[in-house]
Amino acid sequence: MPTLEDLLPVPGGEIVLRDEGSQVTWPIDVTDFWLAPTPVTQELYGAVMGAAPANPAGPRTPVTEVSWFEAVRFCNSLSRADGLEPCYVLGGDPDGLDIGWDATASGYRLPTEAEWEHACRAGSSEVRHGQLDDIAWYRGNSGDRVHEVATRAPNAWGFHDMIGNVWEWCWDLFDPDVYGPYRVFRGGGWQDHPHSCRASCRRKSHPTLRIDDLGFRLARQC
Repeated sequence: MPTLEDLLPVPGGEIVLRDEGSQVTWPIDVTDFWLAPTPVTQELYGAVMGAAPANPAGPRTPVTEVSWFEAVRFCNSLSRADGLEPCYVLGGDPDGLDIGWDATASGYRLPTEAEWEHACRAGSSEVRHGQLDDIAWYRGNSGDRVHEVATRAPNAWGFHDMIGNVWEWCWDLFDPDVYGPYRVFRGGGWQDHPHSCRASCRRKSHPTLRIDDLGFRLARQC
């Protein structure tokens, strides 16, 4: 079975999130955690789950067409395979609102939105960590397709593909008062214009969404 690339340590700090629609900002304190240097690949997903969604792009490209529910189940399955305590308690709600997260568990999980942006920025206040063509696969250079992970320049903390290639599911609800069960995803994808490929750009959808430019990345508690 292919192995998960070693997770990288992310130092804690404060991150200020911003919603462009409402023009609201809010600070969040992030504690130390671990994050995978790349999104989960087709190869790893298939090895853990028995099969990956059909995609001719190749085993080292990010897995896509995976819902938030499926990403959460993958986290638990990989945790068990590695002898770790699963983080998620699954339920039967079709909107996923009864899924619990045990923050003390040792296993793999999705990053929170604040953790994701904190790791993406890697200490920088800029909209992205370098020139877009150097760091990301996006509409201007992707050739209308997803690309292998870690083929663009990483940020200062060693993370690849946080901008571009595929969007990435996060744990958080986007705005439960307005959008109910919709979950956050971040980072921009291979189809997106530069405006969407920024550290602060937020999108959302129902946790059942599957689409060809949306994947996920793994985190763990320190």
